[in-house]
Amino acid sequence: MSKSFASQSDTQEKTISFTEVGDGLYAFTAEGDPNSGVIIGDDSVMIVEAQATPRLAQKVIDCVRTVTDKPISHLVLTHYHAVRVLGASAYGADQIIMSDAARAMVVERGQEDWDSEFQRFPRLFEGHASIPGLTYPTTTFREKMTVYLGNRRVDLMHLGRAHTAGDIVVHVPDQNVMFTGDIVEYHSACYCGDGHFGDWGTTLDAIKAFDLDAIAPGRGDALIGKDMVNAAIASTRDFVQSTYRPAAQVAARGGTLKDAWEAVRAACDPKFADYAIYEHCLPFNVARAYDEARGIDTPRIWTAQRDLEMWEALQS
Repeated sequence: MSKSFASQSDTQEKTISFTEVGDGLYAFTAEGDPNSGVIIGDDSVMIVEAQATPRLAQKVIDCVRTVTDKPISHLVLTHYHAVRVLGASAYGADQIIMSDAARAMVVERGQEDWDSEFQRFPRLFEGHASIPGLTYPTTTFREKMTVYLGNRRVDLMHLGRAHTAGDIVVHVPDQNVMFTGDIVEYHSACYCGDGHFGDWGTTLDAIKAFDLDAIAPGRGDALIGKDMVNAAIASTRDFVQSTYRPAAQVAARGGTLKDAWEAVRAACDPKFADYAIYEHCLPFNVARAYDEARGIDTPRIWTAQRDLEMWEALQS
């Protein structure tokens, strides 16, 4: 019998931090678990990322209520993954916003992703019985839209493919702060199982061009100051490149998925083995890198069964 996914044994409660990253802007972080963002406007609040369940979302709401009693009017979801979106009902937001591409992914693969992620990482689905169903947006856009929270302007943008095909970022110009979702991580492994390695670097370039003063990343600590922002962008780029290049070299010579796994481990373990969720992400990252290197542009849908088959193949 094969060993279980690394994430299935990750049962330890994480310490929550609620960090101000700009005037009226906050990052909810939890030691490498999925982050959420908070943008306080004149009369209402925008949340970025819902968490995986309504119960976990309540932890974000509890933090929000320590700094404002304004109602939550908008919920922005940077992509479709279950751990980011299924807690949406807790916020009671009138507007739930995704990119067009992210909504299409909910339709195409949302249920499969939910089933797959729940099997892989059960701790992140605390209170899962309270999830009412898949989360669909009320509003979508293709490339850019602007929301005004009173006088506070918030720009939502699809800058390119990276963590998924539908990733968006959220920029608050008055503080030059960005909520990047999982395009940027800090001392946490990038999950690349639905990613686009060939585009990720260009999307990071587009983020870097803003010369940001702070970033609330998808996972890991809030990034305050240009030095910390640029270091996180650079380490994210290194992680993505270090994963793809050895897998592509194996694919080019006709090697197997297991060969790619060993080559990526040799390249990445020395640099990233201590990153949060590294062992959890690695098999999915290798499988996707190997596929992309063999010309599969659209990531294959992960299902609970495909997860197990891939994991078995890597241990055979």
